[in-house]
Amino acid sequence: MQKQTSNKEEVSGSETIFEKIKDKTPWIFGKTLKKPKILFPRMNRGKMDIPLPGKSIAVIAVYVVLFLLQTGIVYLIYRDPPALGADPTTGDPLFLYPDINESFIIEGIVASIFIFLCSAGFIMLYQASKYVYNKAIAIRILVVGIVLILAAFGALQAMTSIKLGERLFNI
Repeated sequence: MQKQTSNKEEVSGSETIFEKIKDKTPWIFGKTLKKPKILFPRMNRGKMDIPLPGKSIAVIAVYVVLFLLQTGIVYLIYRDPPALGADPTTGDPLFLYPDINESFIIEGIVASIFIFLCSAGFIMLYQASKYVYNKAIAIRILVVGIVLILAAFGALQAMTSIKLGERLFNI
């Protein structure tokens, strides 16, 4: 039985950076400077078993935070706009503020719902690609995703057109 010896020169890339530059710069390190060989004791740290929430709960929390940010929660807290308004001449309720730079609370929530539905449509487009071998389910999910995207886009365009005082969809 032969004993195998491992030599650092035989293994490519096993030398440390100090060993690589020592040969090229002997005037800096000299022959007296050596790398100390210290063996530190191994410490076994106890593991803490903290129950973590599942991935689905984390994803739901991210979506809730995104929904709140899309609603304009910072704008609502900072500016304190009214929930709804009324037309000064007729007294009819207004759901959309007539200025493009301002909004009612309900308007921000409705716009956020449409943006969220559009995001859900894109997620469904992605999910449809997972059912490649089951074409019927893939087409159903794909159609629902496209309908959600188009409906949300159309509703947001209609809201913007009404806020700008233009005719709906410029038809």
